[in-house]
Amino acid sequence: MLAPTAEKLPDQLQENLRLVFVGTAASTRSADVGHYYAHPGNRFWRTIHQIGLTPRRYEPREFPALLELGIGLTDLCKSGAGMDHQALTSPVDIPAFREKMRRYRPKTVAFTSKKAASLFLGRPSGTIALGRQPPRPGFPALFVLASPSGAASGAWTVQPWQELADHVKTAQDLSLQPR
Repeated sequence: MLAPTAEKLPDQLQENLRLVFVGTAASTRSADVGHYYAHPGNRFWRTIHQIGLTPRRYEPREFPALLELGIGLTDLCKSGAGMDHQALTSPVDIPAFREKMRRYRPKTVAFTSKKAASLFLGRPSGTIALGRQPPRPGFPALFVLASPSGAASGAWTVQPWQELADHVKTAQDLSLQPR
């Protein structure tokens, strides 16, 4: 019997987060250094600051600090690393991901690529639109974002990321209003 493969990146989750970003799997660089979205060509850290989700541009090594901002991080494939065609030779555990979302109850979930969303939704990525998705019973608000990976530059657009930030801010403002 084979020993279980260790997680490439630890989940950054806690109860009642305002947002959880969900990737497919760690990149080779992220797995090597142990930081989410660590490749210098990845737009993740620059983008979440640009759209107003963070007060400053964080460095990949600072990923645990996002929890203080109500932002979590996870991947669907916890044991694989590399480009999708490499990483996805390792198991993708959708039931475990759903259970994490039930347990931690984030307000919003954002897949950081169409590929990650397609694995969760069980549909080809070509059939999935970027942006907010139709509501799913018993699941948080769901967004699909353009991949921030430098390898996906041809399909990059900040628009769904901004839509996400606007949603998160509106949801937060509504939760602060007196009842």
